[in-house]
Amino acid sequence: MSEYSLKKQERLCSRKAIGSLFSDGQSFFIFPLKVVYCKMSVLSPYPVQAAFSVSKKNFKRAVKRNYLKRRMREAYRLHKAILYQALPEGEQLAVMFIYSAKEIKDYEVIEKSMKKALTKLAGLIN
Repeated sequence: MSEYSLKKQERLCSRKAIGSLFSDGQSFFIFPLKVVYCKMSVLSPYPVQAAFSVSKKNFKRAVKRNYLKRRMREAYRLHKAILYQALPEGEQLAVMFIYSAKEIKDYEVIEKSMKKALTKLAGLIN
């Protein structure tokens, strides 16, 4: 695995998997991120698949939603090693990060909360 990359196979795209994530998964909140996660059996070479979402209700313009998703993906890409090291061998995890603040936060705030969320998630799956 390349340490700081985010490949297509690492992204959660399947509608079926996302549906089961919301129906069967657990969640927690670390401002401004809500994290929904579920252990899954996905045939992927990567142990974690992640998705990122920003509410259309809070941010009407697609430009702002894409900007926030880009920031979340970057923070995840840099700190995903926390989660990869904690996940037991042979297990797979589906995670969705939902941005829930009403205004655009600085990248430092998003990165700090992403780091906290990944640390908490690593503790929860063990």
